[in-house]
Amino acid sequence: MSLQPFQMDIAGARVAGLRSGRAGATRVLALHGWLDNASSFVPLAPHLPDLDLVAIDLPGHGHSAHLPAGAVYTTPAAITHVLDVADALGWDRFTLMGHSMGAGIASLTAAVSDRVERLIAIEALGGLRGPEDETADRLREHVNATRALARKQLRVFPDLAAPIRARMMTNQLSERCARLLVERGVEPVEGGYRWCSDPRLMLPTAIRLSEGQIDNLLQAIACPTQVIYATPAQSYYPEPGRSQRLQHLRDGRLSVFPGNHHLHMEQPQQIAAVINAFLGGSSATG
Repeated sequence: MSLQPFQMDIAGARVAGLRSGRAGATRVLALHGWLDNASSFVPLAPHLPDLDLVAIDLPGHGHSAHLPAGAVYTTPAAITHVLDVADALGWDRFTLMGHSMGAGIASLTAAVSDRVERLIAIEALGGLRGPEDETADRLREHVNATRALARKQLRVFPDLAAPIRARMMTNQLSERCARLLVERGVEPVEGGYRWCSDPRLMLPTAIRLSEGQIDNLLQAIACPTQVIYATPAQSYYPEPGRSQRLQHLRDGRLSVFPGNHHLHMEQPQQIAAVINAFLGGSSATG
């Protein structure tokens, strides 16, 4: 079953996404990774026919609106946004599925809301840690980058070849998967195309949680959780730390597959089999 575009307004701001499935099916809200968009879940959708799958473009990504001037992209704001989207869909209880940054947001949403019935976390769990002795340097870097942002000019590409090639090189993606993300991640302008993601998303994170804070949040997740990792691990999310995080879950399981960071796009049938087995015959009601 293919994903179809949709759009809604939340607090006067446009939220765009892709949706497939049928009424009464298991409700799954899917959250993509940093600088990706809802097309991240296009390869998976045909292998998840029994779901009501809603993949959104998070604020500042894809076809969704950017945050207003002066607003800041933060994890608490992202969690609130996820719950606002669920409200707009009329979903009281639902499953959250996320990839990378989206998995971090999904897992922290599950930590603070009992509306999350099940959690599927692909290539992240709880977000990236920030060593305490890097706090001042990180905050200084964020402030300096924020003040310099207004002087930066957005690059215009004459065609899609260069941005597709850039995504392939940065994320070790196939041309097919890179094209899916790029086509939803650019907008036509005079002279060609430019990225439509909010440039503020490129700012370094001001403050990150410590490992102890992440542990505390993971311990608060009450719902069944399926974690899916690619091996080898990403350098910024290494072993054994990433797998050790599962010991804090009340009901967690781990599946690991050889592949790259976007294994849900490159190996959708294999990843969908894990997701379908995890969800079983459950359905969200509310």
